Amino acid sequence: MTGLRFDTDATYLGELAEFIAVPSVSRDADRETMLAAATWLAGQLSFAGGRVVETGGHPAVRAEWLGAAGAPTILVYGHYDVQPTGSLAEWVTPPFELSVDGDIIRGRGVTDDKGPLYLVVKTARAFAAQEGGLPLNVKFLFEGEEEIGSPHLPDFLAEHAAELAADLVISADGGMWRPSEPSLTIASKGLVSLDIVVEGARDDLHSGRYGGVVANPVHALCEILASLHDRDGAVAVAGFYDGIPELSPQRRADIAQVPFDGTGFLRDLGLSQARGEPGYSVLERLWERPTLEVNGVAGGGKYTVIPHVAVGHVSCRLVPGQNPDAVIDAIAAHVQALDAAGVTALVRPDDARVPAYTIPATHPAIRAATAALRAVYPDQPALLTCMGGTLPATCLFERALGAKTLFFSFSVADERLHAPNEFFRIRRLSEGMRAWEELWRLLADGPYRLATREGDGA
Repeated sequence: MTGLRFDTDATYLGELAEFIAVPSVSRDADRETMLAAATWLAGQLSFAGGRVVETGGHPAVRAEWLGAAGAPTILVYGHYDVQPTGSLAEWVTPPFELSVDGDIIRGRGVTDDKGPLYLVVKTARAFAAQEGGLPLNVKFLFEGEEEIGSPHLPDFLAEHAAELAADLVISADGGMWRPSEPSLTIASKGLVSLDIVVEGARDDLHSGRYGGVVANPVHALCEILASLHDRDGAVAVAGFYDGIPELSPQRRADIAQVPFDGTGFLRDLGLSQARGEPGYSVLERLWERPTLEVNGVAGGGKYTVIPHVAVGHVSCRLVPGQNPDAVIDAIAAHVQALDAAGVTALVRPDDARVPAYTIPATHPAIRAATAALRAVYPDQPALLTCMGGTLPATCLFERALGAKTLFFSFSVADERLHAPNEFFRIRRLSEGMRAWEELWRLLADGPYRLATREGDGA
């Protein structure tokens, strides 16, 4: 089926262990740690001029192999930063020591995104070593800030747009929906987040001396947060759903054909009943409908006080048709219209405002990726899915480079991304490398060949 020869899993696991051992937590790691991870990755791309480059924050890694004259050019994206570990007591093995446990490997970042990123790098190295080059022109951009919202990526792309120009971006970040079948993501939800801040008295107050006399910001915040949804679970903010097209009968029929047990899905979460926007199935809500969630509440503590301030952390996952700025404005108007007697309430938006992203199912990259997965999984048709998560880089690439992004990752949604005991299935290493090889060959030649920018392919 494919021509490249790949090493044994043991060889790859030894190298991947070195990568996992670097605690590149972008939220709080020092520069030396982030630089160590970037330098290790750049070394893996030495055949393509791999190098560490500065951004306004953590360093990025760039490389390029442009020896396929007349062929299309792709930009491969991924990230080497990882999430914090969470409680170390919940890990069954040390988070920054790659551990083999049967058919899985465990460690922070192993599935998001170091493992998936590593296997595409090894595919490129195999092409270079065994065939003297890659079947198409490939540029690499791996950042170190994805887990904190890619704050410096917009400026970096604007400054280097000409150098990074490509016919297609392929993201090693993302993932497959379930381990039981291969899948491709054709849509990801957008994101806005904000704080609802409620302030009362000038200072915290003794609950005995002042209780029953002054407004309690925590009480007021709870009422505000409760008002954001109807009793049936729909978002009650006027204008929140503006711009979203109706879900077509055909799309609903397509979703209904997806093998999915909603009851089992909830049972696996320890739940017996679904809650959410009425009129939609569990899978329709997961894939096609927006969300507004309260992520946390802060104020006071377990001591006898009336806190002077309370804060609710809120995030919204957006779908096509929603304008991030308009969603923020609608929530702010909703909060201001409430009668919060004795306190003041305001909405404090975060900077990141990411619209939803889509790539047509008919796009040549989707058709090529479907064929590549069919070559690796001949008995399992690829499922086209929508991702509830958000990858800000997709919209940035489309705006700065004018290129669509194909998600092509071999992470799976159940592999405890962002949680303790994150893991990756060992078989995905070989499967992923074979699929990347097949994808690149299909994009370079044949019926799935990408159209090139102005016909130059470089």
